[in-house]
Amino acid sequence: MEKRLLGNTGIEVSRLCFGSLTMTPFQANLSIEEGAELIRYAYNKGINFIDTAEIYENYEYIREALKSIRRENYVITTKTYAYTEELARTSLEKALTELDVDYIDIFLLHEQESEHTIRGHYPAIEYLLEQKKAGKIRAVGISTHKIAGVRGMMKYPELDIIHPIVNKNGIGILDGTLQEMLDALEKLHNMGKGIYAMKPLGGGHLITKAEESLRFVLEKPYLDSIAIGMQSKDEIDANIEMLENGYIDNITSEKLRKKDRRLIVHDYCTACGSCVERCQHGGISIVDGRATPNENCVLCGYCATVCPEFCIKVI
Repeated sequence: MEKRLLGNTGIEVSRLCFGSLTMTPFQANLSIEEGAELIRYAYNKGINFIDTAEIYENYEYIREALKSIRRENYVITTKTYAYTEELARTSLEKALTELDVDYIDIFLLHEQESEHTIRGHYPAIEYLLEQKKAGKIRAVGISTHKIAGVRGMMKYPELDIIHPIVNKNGIGILDGTLQEMLDALEKLHNMGKGIYAMKPLGGGHLITKAEESLRFVLEKPYLDSIAIGMQSKDEIDANIEMLENGYIDNITSEKLRKKDRRLIVHDYCTACGSCVERCQHGGISIVDGRATPNENCVLCGYCATVCPEFCIKVI
């Protein structure tokens, strides 16, 4: 598989990044061994890059997979909501311990909204940058669903990598147009920043248009890598076929079309509203005493991470 450098970091990654939220209890609910097997399968197919986050609660899957993958050949990104030095320290120690590794390749502040958010969370960034100097982190950056987040990073030259939403319909971009997002990302690329995009299939909404959707992001030369959530070998094969051949074979394509992802809320929902407060997209609300997704839902699954009853899942 084609490899690219993430900006000026010197970190070489596959064009496809394994989005790992999909295997967790919040979505496919794979066993540890099933998830680890998918990671190994993707690695043997050339995918040497995985995206995770502290809230995904899947470090154990990756730790298991690393038992048969040489650490120096694998690139791990994780993300934290830390905004103080203490919280950042706790997040880093948790990642190192639970992954059983000596360093994290890429550490991002999760869901940064603008330059003001970055500034407000700067004590955490400062700590992560110190740990970069100490060799425990190779690169530091942010993830964002907002154009303002991308533009905000331009004011922080010490940040290395950004993980933004990009898909052909602009699904999930919270504060502007797709073209505005693309223009901002191209500027960051020209500044030497590494960029790996998220949600090229719009959280599952574009699966029936998978080929054109993946082609759209892969043709953007300023996107170094594309993170795609994968929860089966069929999905891994399809994404690799698209990258390497420019199309997905008919059999695999038909399997993907039949995969109708949706967010479900079990009937034991207590209508506490935590999911509504958590969702940045206005994709879920309380209707008739129960959390109910609507047309704004991008199937990210983040609402499930704050459900105290664990009654929300993406299936």
